[in-house]
Amino acid sequence: MEDDVLAATIGKNIMRLRRMANMTQLELAERINYSDKSVSKWEQGNGIPDVRILVQLADLFNVSVDDLVREHAEVPVMPKKTRLLRRIITMVLSVGLCWLVAVVCFVFIGIGAPSLAEKWLAFVYAVPASAIVTLVFACIWHYRWVRIVSITVLVWTVLACIHLTALACGVDMEAVPVAYVYLIGVPLQILAVIFFSPWKRVHFSARKDVPKE
Repeated sequence: MEDDVLAATIGKNIMRLRRMANMTQLELAERINYSDKSVSKWEQGNGIPDVRILVQLADLFNVSVDDLVREHAEVPVMPKKTRLLRRIITMVLSVGLCWLVAVVCFVFIGIGAPSLAEKWLAFVYAVPASAIVTLVFACIWHYRWVRIVSITVLVWTVLACIHLTALACGVDMEAVPVAYVYLIGVPLQILAVIFFSPWKRVHFSARKDVPKE
């Protein structure tokens, strides 16, 4: 196979797999520790990644190296709006399952222990559980801002659950200042924003040179 034909085939496969993974060229470049200029060049068929990068790409997209270098029948990429709608529906249904479990727990606790006033905590615990589900999908689909929001909700609702559970259990707030647990959320929130901030991508793109081919 001619080098230019091989380069064009690999470029098409990288572009197809990247779009199916809902990644931008910059996001893919970050994952393989290259510049977005290199990714763009490969997708245009103006260069061939070395074997190490091909293996890395195959692992990232969960395909074989052979899948990257061989020509495939064109598989239409799902329209972005349709894909987004399906993902939203999937996420909503998954979060709804958390709340269904909370309702079931509330009902069974109410039947088994009708005098227990703290059964409403089942709904409180459903909030961080929903945040975990949303965070998992956001990481799979590479939604940066959804990850930040999910982690924010998760951190503060977990701390709220600790506080409310202590209140429900009758902990003496003067003897045990449980409300201090909220201080833990401050550094966690700062770390989450820094780690998932899009500013990091801009900094990466500005400082990273294109590796030599």
